[in-house]
Amino acid sequence: MDNNNESNQVQTPSASTDTFMGSQGYGWFRYKPKCLQRFCTAKWALFWLCWGGAMQGLIVNGFINVVITTIERRFGLRSRQTGLVASGYDIASFLCLVPVTYFGGRMGASKPRIIAWGVVLLGLGSLTFALPHFLVGPYRATLPTTSTCNSIIDGNNTNLQTCDVVITDITSDRDYVADETGDANGDNLTWTVWLFFAAQLLHGAGASPLFTLGVTYIDENVSKKMSSVYLGTYYTMTMLGPAVGYVLGGQLLLIYTDFLRIDVTELSLTSASKVWIGAWWIGFVFAAVACFLLAIPIFGYPTVLPGSERLQQEKISEAYNANKNVEQPTAHFTKLKELPMALTALLRNPTFVFLNLAGASEGMIIAGFAAFLPKQIENQFSISPVWSALLMGLITVPAGGGGTFLGGYLVKKFNLNCSGIIKLCLGVTVIATVFTSCFLLSCPNLKFAGVTTGYQDTTLLHGQQMTNFKVELEANCNANCSCSKYMYDPICGRDHVMYYNPCYAGCSVKVAHNDSKSYRDCGCIHTTLAASQFEATNTMCPSSCQYLPYFVILCFVLMMFTFLATMPALSATLRCVYDDQRSFALGIQWIKVRLLGTIPAPMIFGTLIDETCILWQETCDEQAGACLVYENSQMSRYMWMLALTGKLCSVAFFFAAWWFYIPPKEMPPAEDYDAKDDTNNCNTTAPISTVEGVMVAASTS
Repeated sequence: MDNNNESNQVQTPSASTDTFMGSQGYGWFRYKPKCLQRFCTAKWALFWLCWGGAMQGLIVNGFINVVITTIERRFGLRSRQTGLVASGYDIASFLCLVPVTYFGGRMGASKPRIIAWGVVLLGLGSLTFALPHFLVGPYRATLPTTSTCNSIIDGNNTNLQTCDVVITDITSDRDYVADETGDANGDNLTWTVWLFFAAQLLHGAGASPLFTLGVTYIDENVSKKMSSVYLGTYYTMTMLGPAVGYVLGGQLLLIYTDFLRIDVTELSLTSASKVWIGAWWIGFVFAAVACFLLAIPIFGYPTVLPGSERLQQEKISEAYNANKNVEQPTAHFTKLKELPMALTALLRNPTFVFLNLAGASEGMIIAGFAAFLPKQIENQFSISPVWSALLMGLITVPAGGGGTFLGGYLVKKFNLNCSGIIKLCLGVTVIATVFTSCFLLSCPNLKFAGVTTGYQDTTLLHGQQMTNFKVELEANCNANCSCSKYMYDPICGRDHVMYYNPCYAGCSVKVAHNDSKSYRDCGCIHTTLAASQFEATNTMCPSSCQYLPYFVILCFVLMMFTFLATMPALSATLRCVYDDQRSFALGIQWIKVRLLGTIPAPMIFGTLIDETCILWQETCDEQAGACLVYENSQMSRYMWMLALTGKLCSVAFFFAAWWFYIPPKEMPPAEDYDAKDDTNNCNTTAPISTVEGVMVAASTS
């Protein structure tokens, strides 16, 4: 794309340039130096908006999804509660979409300014999300004096089966009372769910301008041909954000959550332990700072870029026309009282309505799996949250980002019209439906004494048998150990069986190392191996299941074809409505996507996942406690049914959108617009105006 076209060669009088820079140039308030006007181009606007989209993806679809399992354990939350947290983002977006898109798309409204304030709110949301870490006491990750057999006895030499347990404060060598939710003051921490929910509300409010007015701002300042490429680049960056969030967030979980207050070497724990809590909060603090800094350059952009009026005049409408024999009417809805008429006009467009429904079904799938797919991988294949997050990142980078960009490129490459774009969406969605079968790859549960297998019976219970199996942690081998169910500190025995804690394994001797703990003289562990220094360690037992590579490959293909439809669906929604309806159409579509798809999705997924739990954390509060063990085959079956149902709905809706589409009268062939028109900067004399509501509607972020 050459910057040296004729319009850029025109020398402008200094007076005109100064007048333009004073009102529409790049800068803040009256500070608009000439040296900064080089940034007043569509390319630079795209650059900063790409970083805004990447930060949204990094925080909302990356960090939060990585730490869901961690905050459940840290604060004693259930999946339905964290599902509510995940839905907070979409609830706020839903509430903000109409005012943001309707008023932000009006003549003279400054889209960059609204977007910048949104980025600031995104940063405030990140700070709020990290706040619970600083409001509660240190996390109790180990029970140095109460974990082995015959040690859970209070000062009167009686069994200690109450909610409060005496443990050692390793930072001051004194005893104190701690609740099993991890708070040193013995308080129930489930109240933190509302703080997380409030943070998600701020995230949703802050991100709503990014994917409405942000895309509008890009589209109205580039040619029709280059629009799909620019938007493809933008949405690719929004996909890279979650990918980086998964990888970086997973690495941060290798750091102990209270590393500033506790010497982790004294805990004798590794990140592979089930009671390890990583530093989930660090990423949100740094992301907040990055958002505050990013808002500064976005604030500097003018309401419109030069040349937008000429570009809009060159664009040809492909809006749905109910009467083929009549020229398309034009309607301008610019007043608040005309909002119902604008809404009615959109709802009478069946292609637009069915594209919205397809976006809602796709949004339900993406939102649900974004929140709980790391949990699915972690539990199905018995890997740590760190590895689960890393795998999600490795899948998301090439599949999500590549599919998004490729979809936009295909629209440009083949000059597809609106009907062809919808058929492309239909075809790739059919292929994606086939690959939902990846969720049928289910691994058997690890052998867990008293939960999935008996203490003397090494046959693993599975499927229907497990649902009828009664959890019974007590056995003859630990009957005299006075074990407490409030202390979840799982260990792996040499017999490859997991035990609730060393006490329930009948272990009486503990040996602490720098990075782990091992146990000897365990009455419940039966092994034919030669005698060794230990019989159990505080790590997870390895899984013999070999399905993980196949799952990763199939999930990669599923994600690739899912996101391959994102940009074409975006372009189809743009083209099936009139130019002056596009901004408002985007807001209406996002409302439908949020209301029917992404808002209920995490709560539906979370509730069904809770139904697969076979061992809950024991607490005094019946409403508290995270799930400790899930039934793998049932979880896998639920996830597959949700994915298949959503995809079948998408196929039906895309087909209906294509079937009912009526092109405008005398549809002209696609024109080859000059890409050089996109690079005008603020020093040219191109006409300056704003075109209300030029926008492509995305199915989901």
